Amino acid sequence: MTSSNSYSHLVIKSTTGFNRLETTNQALTVATAALTAEVPTSVWLTGDSVFLAVPGRANEFELAHGMGFADMIEMIRTHGTLTACVQCVARRGLTAADLLDGVRIAGAASFVDEIMRAGTQALVY
Repeated sequence: MTSSNSYSHLVIKSTTGFNRLETTNQALTVATAALTAEVPTSVWLTGDSVFLAVPGRANEFELAHGMGFADMIEMIRTHGTLTACVQCVARRGLTAADLLDGVRIAGAASFVDEIMRAGTQALVY
């Protein structure tokens, strides 16, 4: 990927879920586009987006004319970093055992640490 900016890492925070499918889809679409372009990408799932990290739940998210949510989550999990918000997971009665393998659980301090690294561009959807 040829770019004139100094960014070398992309962090995307998805703050919605079933209630705003188009916004959730946009976050994941940008993440998978970045991964396809070989940009190191990290996705943070917050709010109801954490349900995307529960096995089988991404199949329940459907939006016409978009890539499947389950396929995008799998690509992010396999080629990037997928993090679920610790408080959001707890509020929904979930634990690490309820999430897909490879999904890390972390909080705001870890998010701030990640987005403040040199060369990082952060987007919030």
